[in-house]
Amino acid sequence: MDVRIQSIHFDASEQLQAFIQKKVSKLEKYYEDIKKVEVSLKVVKPEVAENKEAGIKILVPNGEFYASKVVIHLKKQLI
Repeated sequence: MDVRIQSIHFDASEQLQAFIQKKVSKLEKYYEDIKKVEVSLKVVKPEVAENKEAGIKILVPNGEFYASKVVIHLKKQLI
C-alpha cells in the first residue's frame, strides 16, 4: 500500500507523519486490497480555533473512499 501525506500551509512534523503512517497501516485489517492512501492536512483559516482540516482518500481496485473533517487538533481528528 502506497501512502502519501500532503500538508498545506504548514510543515507536518516527523511525529505527526509517523502517527498517520501507524493509523493508516491499520486499514489493511479491514480491506486487504488497498492500492493507495492519500492524506491531506491543511490549515484553513488561522484566525479561528477550528482551522485544521484532514482528509483521507483510499483508492481500491473498484473505486475510492473519501472522508474529511475540520477540527482544533489534527491528532485528535486522526484517531
